[in-house]
Amino acid sequence: MQRCLDLAQKGLGTTYPNPLVGAVIVYQGTVIGEGWHHKAGEPHAEVNAINNVQDKSVLSKSTLYVNLEPCSHHGKTPPCVDLIKQHAIPKVVVGSLDPNPKVSGNGIATLQKWGCEVIQGVLKKEADFLNRRFFTYHKQKRPYILLKWAETEDGFIAPLQETKKNPGVFWISNTRSRQMAHQWRGQEAALLIGVQTVLNDNPSLTTRYWKGPNPLRIVLDPNNRTPKEATLNLDENPTLFFNREDLLNTGNKIHIHLNPFSIENVLTYCYSKEIQSILVEGGKKTIEGFIKADLWDEARVFQAPQKLNVGIQAPLFEIKEQHKENIDTDVLRTYFKQTSQAKI
Repeated sequence: MQRCLDLAQKGLGTTYPNPLVGAVIVYQGTVIGEGWHHKAGEPHAEVNAINNVQDKSVLSKSTLYVNLEPCSHHGKTPPCVDLIKQHAIPKVVVGSLDPNPKVSGNGIATLQKWGCEVIQGVLKKEADFLNRRFFTYHKQKRPYILLKWAETEDGFIAPLQETKKNPGVFWISNTRSRQMAHQWRGQEAALLIGVQTVLNDNPSLTTRYWKGPNPLRIVLDPNNRTPKEATLNLDENPTLFFNREDLLNTGNKIHIHLNPFSIENVLTYCYSKEIQSILVEGGKKTIEGFIKADLWDEARVFQAPQKLNVGIQAPLFEIKEQHKENIDTDVLRTYFKQTSQAKI
């Protein structure tokens, strides 16, 4: 099962809106096939694992391990339970039950109905944690919210605008931390900032420091203050702007009219568009808005050794971290709202 989780992790950032799933097939104590789900619309993990088996005749004497309940419905691909039945695999070991109402126990029930032995809950805590985005999306009817910021040793996230020596971004975290943050951007379905960050920094919000897909960008801009010449308006990457006004769209720059304008309504819209996770990068007002609304699940905070003495204070966050590690000269602290979450 741990191998299933390791394989499933390879799909982080590419399977949305599908979950992360890995599968391993064992015959007489030997792994004879394995696979993972690569991308929505492509074969599921169970299919890839079965296709990886050289001698299909031994499948009827093998055990299939999979970290998430096999699907039992027709989507973009056929049900995995049908393929398992077709090859008469007699035993299936499952980590998590699928929270998607289209499955939600039906996969296991279908397997048991035709006589397959099913063992449930193996490494369940770890399996649930791996698919925490998928579980939050289906159970709470909103995207998984991950907050991220960098702060100085004395608790500031940026200098005051009038004291900045150069226009653009003022870097607090070190190069390796920034590379890690860009890796995270490629792992989440969307990246969100407030309009003040656009005005202060004119960011591009891409994965330029790490090879990976650029996330869908979201800007909270209630009063339509994003400049026409902003990078987010001029490049080719898709961007959603949430406004109070009803504005015209231009290409892949989409304006969503919200009335009333609220974080809750933003997340409701994102849920309707199957945006499963959002990395919230700032600024201070935007991050604190999610914290005050209690609409967050995970926070990752870099602390750099430099000091500003005066500036924009970091978001107020009085929670004990669940994980801490050194990233060269920086310290990365990770927090989970649900302290029962499995370790990273």
